[in-house]
Amino acid sequence: MSLSRYAVSHSHTSSAILTWSYLCRRVLFRIYSFAQEKEKVCILSFSYNWTYDRRFIQEWLSAGNRTCPQTQQVLSNTILIPNHLVRSMILQWCTDNGITLPPVENQEEDLVTNNERKTFSKIFERIASSSNLSEQREAIKDLRLLTKCNSSLRAAIGEKPDSISQMISTVSNPELENNAEVLEDMVTTVLNLSIHESNKKIIGDDSLAIPFLIRALQSGTMEARSNAAAAIFSLSALNSNKAKIGELGAMRPLVDLLEHGSMIAKKDAASAIFNLCMLHENKSRATKSGVIDVTLKAIADDSLVDESLAILALLSGDHETVEEIGETGGMASMLRVIKEDQCKRNKENAVAVLFAVCMYDRTKLREVAEDENLNGSLAWLAQNGTSRARRKAAGILDKMKRAVHHTHYSC
Repeated sequence: MSLSRYAVSHSHTSSAILTWSYLCRRVLFRIYSFAQEKEKVCILSFSYNWTYDRRFIQEWLSAGNRTCPQTQQVLSNTILIPNHLVRSMILQWCTDNGITLPPVENQEEDLVTNNERKTFSKIFERIASSSNLSEQREAIKDLRLLTKCNSSLRAAIGEKPDSISQMISTVSNPELENNAEVLEDMVTTVLNLSIHESNKKIIGDDSLAIPFLIRALQSGTMEARSNAAAAIFSLSALNSNKAKIGELGAMRPLVDLLEHGSMIAKKDAASAIFNLCMLHENKSRATKSGVIDVTLKAIADDSLVDESLAILALLSGDHETVEEIGETGGMASMLRVIKEDQCKRNKENAVAVLFAVCMYDRTKLREVAEDENLNGSLAWLAQNGTSRARRKAAGILDKMKRAVHHTHYSC
């Protein structure tokens, strides 16, 4: 499923207006067809916001995708934000061209039909009440498939919030607990249910759900571990869930998955870690769990460079993290990214980390100065980087000049 044709532009206002104006002049039919579609929403990747039609991006996410269709970067969360700017531009264009649009439908919540309630109740009864293990296994698999495809069925869990604990308790039966396929199906069901915004709090408040996901992170199949990380990423959209997940010990198995998982699992783990570390208390937990060594190694291996740099930049406001980066060879890695990486966002994150280390430990300025004398990477970045990268690079260069002046004055 390709969604590129449903993408409008980056969420930066000036860029969006220029892009939209150009399209309005050049591709009138394309604009009309896009305007006829319903609500426009933003999703956040590590680098940019992109705007899509709600229906199509929901299909993309419901199919288990957790990357931006346009940039292919891992999404930092799956929250859909109405893009009122794009909607207003559409309305203005339609007004200017005599076109009347239907009102935007409220698509925030899915309505649960009686048939879907009955379907959910029957499957739940097969899982929780059947004495036949084969029947229970089949019912769990059915629920996994139905919650993947049916957004309204995902909403049905909100009417029976205690069903989460009951299903997890059933899977904890020793005869089912050791079945890798059952564990994988149940973890994926929780992931599917968590996609529905109202379910994030319900699942987070359930006393068994997060511990169950953490156990799956530690001992499940690679797919179960990957989907458990994805579920944690989804649930961590809520700050209250970020705190619970961190307190219950998810960080260490997530870092382990980031280091040893499959590529998909590593991306899921990176997304979860990034989201969790938006809460200050979790930054220290991530550092103590070894995330600095793992991300620096990934950067050195040219693996998950984007995600690793985003995590390090997010953590660089924590003194404990900055100290460890300086002590474990992180300076050389950041300088190499600034010099060689072609991605502006990666350069920005690398120089942000470099700036934090230099501000924390001024002795590191000498290492940076030696590299700058050879390559001039910071001077180039101070002129050509993103606005944030220019500020950070200029800040480091200023500190270097001050350090040199102070040395000469002291002599």
